[in-house]
Amino acid sequence: MAKTKRDQNKPPAAVRCAIYTRKSTEEGLEQEFNSLDAQRESAEAYISSQKSEGWVCLKTRYDDGGFSGGNTERPALKRLLEDVVAGEIDVIVVYKVDRLSRSLNDFTKVMEVFDENNVSFVSVTQQFNTTSSMGRLTLNILLSFAQFEREIISERTRDKMAAARRKGRYIGGTPVLGYDVDREKSRLTVNEPEAEQVREIYNIYLEKKSLLATLSEVDQRGWSTKVWTTKKGIERGGQPFDKSRLHKVLTNKTYLGKVTYQDEVHEGLHDAIVDPEIFAQVQQQLEQNRVVQGVPNRKRTPALLKGLLHCDPCGTAMVATYTQKGKKRYRYYVCHKAQKRSWQNCPSKSIPAAEIETYVVDQIREIGQSPKLIKQTIKAVRKKQNEIAQKFAAEQSQLKQSLTTANRELTRQLQRPQGPDIDRLAELQDQIQNAETALRTTLNEQARHQQLEIPDEQIIESLSQFDRLWSSMSIREQSRCLNLLIERVGYNGEDGTVAITLRPTGLEEFLQQTTTEEISV
Repeated sequence: MAKTKRDQNKPPAAVRCAIYTRKSTEEGLEQEFNSLDAQRESAEAYISSQKSEGWVCLKTRYDDGGFSGGNTERPALKRLLEDVVAGEIDVIVVYKVDRLSRSLNDFTKVMEVFDENNVSFVSVTQQFNTTSSMGRLTLNILLSFAQFEREIISERTRDKMAAARRKGRYIGGTPVLGYDVDREKSRLTVNEPEAEQVREIYNIYLEKKSLLATLSEVDQRGWSTKVWTTKKGIERGGQPFDKSRLHKVLTNKTYLGKVTYQDEVHEGLHDAIVDPEIFAQVQQQLEQNRVVQGVPNRKRTPALLKGLLHCDPCGTAMVATYTQKGKKRYRYYVCHKAQKRSWQNCPSKSIPAAEIETYVVDQIREIGQSPKLIKQTIKAVRKKQNEIAQKFAAEQSQLKQSLTTANRELTRQLQRPQGPDIDRLAELQDQIQNAETALRTTLNEQARHQQLEIPDEQIIESLSQFDRLWSSMSIREQSRCLNLLIERVGYNGEDGTVAITLRPTGLEEFLQQTTTEEISV
């Protein structure tokens, strides 16, 4: 049907256009006319060229200055998506596609939001529109290249760090006792007083032929781990030695003037401070001790409180062990710190296993037999669950903020005209990896906690049957049961007190597994 004259003169419906701009670093944003302004000016000119189609530019600004395109944790982008969902935008205009995102996965998710709300996407410099299939194909190709470029930069950084290691250079990390760091030359320099201390530790070990005996001597001399100051002026290290830290000193190839990279060992640019022959003798003695100490490790007796019992005065776990007289075996729990460092300073030292296990089990049985205690336990558990939920939220917020900050700094380092600071890059990569791992862990833990929710009535009924269930369990099943119900058992040898802390979700997990009157191993 032919249009009437009135239809032909009718202006097109207004197409509301939002401009999104982004710059990875904050450098230059203080200028009167910066990169964000330049991007916006180009987008405004493009919108003006489409005036005949009814395009109008919204006054609201969506500018992200100093934010990486590798993730979607950007305030202006979040506001943009909120307005899209609210139906306030018809077209998103950007200067270039990688301004919106450099991640293909993230971009796909953003495009899903656009599609669900009938919003088109336009790049000024790359001339395409997502309303057409060809536009979508072009978009995916461009975004794939943007992501490829980002990954290549990361690979080059790793390769550069590996090459520096192979040339014997120091590329960051915690300095070791005996050396200081020359950051300008990316190498270690000998700290002679500390180096003499390291050599003396090797000599003491060869004399004592025992880590514990060496540790005792080192403690008496008041020696500690390396004290050093970060670029930010924060002092680190200076901790007392334990078996683990002492073992690291005695096995560190850095003292031979070497640099290690994964399984490779290369000549370093720094001087050796330990004689190779002495180093070899120490390794031989350590190997002999490992073999000799490994022989008596016969089949272990099951320990009900393994991983649960702690020495309160020392703040460390108590581990299961035994002594044998003739054919009779006597089981104990001993303080790990006392076993690892010194028996003299621990008031708890050890406690007979049967004694502490019987006490803990009797306390759990009492909960199941007393309606009043059951109600008090449920109330305490619910309160603890709320506290944990708040803790999860706080942890996740902090980790996300840490990731955003580290990613911004990483981008700034990679875009520096004089090249990135290799030490700082190593620190940032460690920070990002640790934060991402921690975030995944806390999200998984939160999901697991949220899945556990059982009515109070079912808890009361099931706990009243605890005695009957306990008697029918094997030792391993009983151990599993206690690990479900108990978070921690604290023992204080000074006054002989025992404190039992129940797991917040332990009752729910226990009940879920006992609905068939069985504890799975």
